[in-house]
Amino acid sequence: MYAISLGDDSAELRPLEPWHAEEFLANLDRGREFIGQFIPFGSKATDVVSARETLQRYADMRAADTGSFHGIWLDGKLVGGVLTLNFDAERGNCEVGCWLEPAATGRGLITRAMRVLIDWAIEDRGIHRVEWIAASGNLASLNVARRLGMTRDGVQRESHLHHGVRHDLEVWSLLAPEWRAARARGAHSDH
Repeated sequence: MYAISLGDDSAELRPLEPWHAEEFLANLDRGREFIGQFIPFGSKATDVVSARETLQRYADMRAADTGSFHGIWLDGKLVGGVLTLNFDAERGNCEVGCWLEPAATGRGLITRAMRVLIDWAIEDRGIHRVEWIAASGNLASLNVARRLGMTRDGVQRESHLHHGVRHDLEVWSLLAPEWRAARARGAHSDH
């Protein structure tokens, strides 16, 4: 078990496990409308059983080395998290994602947690390319990609159908040498 401090406030990054189902469901319920604006994240977790199934799916992915789930706790309360998916250590590629309830926004929590996750993926696991995919209208998400030093690779026009609306998806990426160079320059910022 780990708990990684995310700075001088009381924020921590911790594993998010199936036994956190009730807390995960409460987090989703507090932010469901906000979180679900652009993606269906957590839409299948509507009760404790389905929340546990979602967390178990990611625990299974971690065991298979294809993904992972990490919660962000603020003042002892789960407020969001970061994840890896499409994790392919052999090819050196992965995708990262996040969610956060509205009350926890504006504090740099996602940027700080994502920095820890990306550092682990690159330095500990040998990932060469980290991808971030977000709807073009999701400015908060795109701003995190910018703060992390990612490069916008392109747009998949109207490729994502959500709530009956087709959204453009932006693909951003970060390569291991770019991450290391930015870290050496001290260029990482939280806000």
